[in-house]
Amino acid sequence: MMNPQYSRLIASGSALPSHHVSNAEMVERLAKQGIETSDEWIRSRSGIEARYFADTGVLTSDLATQAAHTALTQAQLSVEQIDLIIVATSTPDHMGSFPSTACIVQHKLGMKNGAPAFDVQAVCSGFVYALTVADALIKAGSARRALVIGAETFSRILDFSDRSTCVLFGDGAAAVILEASERPGLRASALHADGQHHDILCVPGSLTKGQLNGSGFVYMEGQAVFKLAVDVLSKVANEVLLKASCTIADIDWLVPHQANIRIMESTAKKLGIAPEKVIRTVAVHGNTSAASIPLALDAGRRDGRIQEDHTILIEGVGGGFTWGAAILTL
Repeated sequence: MMNPQYSRLIASGSALPSHHVSNAEMVERLAKQGIETSDEWIRSRSGIEARYFADTGVLTSDLATQAAHTALTQAQLSVEQIDLIIVATSTPDHMGSFPSTACIVQHKLGMKNGAPAFDVQAVCSGFVYALTVADALIKAGSARRALVIGAETFSRILDFSDRSTCVLFGDGAAAVILEASERPGLRASALHADGQHHDILCVPGSLTKGQLNGSGFVYMEGQAVFKLAVDVLSKVANEVLLKASCTIADIDWLVPHQANIRIMESTAKKLGIAPEKVIRTVAVHGNTSAASIPLALDAGRRDGRIQEDHTILIEGVGGGFTWGAAILTL
């Protein structure tokens, strides 16, 4: 295989669970446990109005497979024309994290061409990490078409006695297909991590002799995460703009990780990006971790805002602490 100069995004697809959970439903659910909250409290702190929760028996791989089918249909490709699968997830099907969710998706797609399949774990930055890895493998000539998926069932690891976290997260999946191209597509990316902050956003439990030691629920120090996120997101965005030889004026759309409307607005303001150029889905999806960027990207493509030849800045930050950004032209 000749080494192409670029990889290019040619299709996308989404999958959301059937259970739509409004803030009103969350308020009612928490009230039954004696926990007081309100729609106004949730909206004012996060911008979230609703989210989706997977029903019992619906796995991360199920949502990922649905999203993949939609992307494949849009691209008019068969599964055998895909030669790489990468799934970004923090909520794999199996507690021990293997086999990978990507391998399970490969099986559920009926894909039997022996293509490599693996997971990437960088929490909410996972999709940017996965996209960067797929781009590198395509440029190296190891793959021609890659299926890159962000998929989560975060509702399974939420502590519904902790209103500071349980109201923020949701479930969902989205997939994109990258294809080798001589035209500029993914123009630059930048990835970072700082493990000294590993304990401010984590699931602190561990397995010992098949038993859970500690908590299996999401723990987050909200203020610490907010402060760090706003700082690193603006820095990595400027870094990737420089690597791509772009300026903010060249960016048609900012598609950020959909964690919190205040983080998104603060980052856009620091970068000098107009509010109307920011794709927002946090209100309707909540924080879907590794799925949030591709869900927002697919939403923008489906409603006609994001069009061919538009240049997009994507960026994410997550537990680890990890962060990254990429610039791509459709």
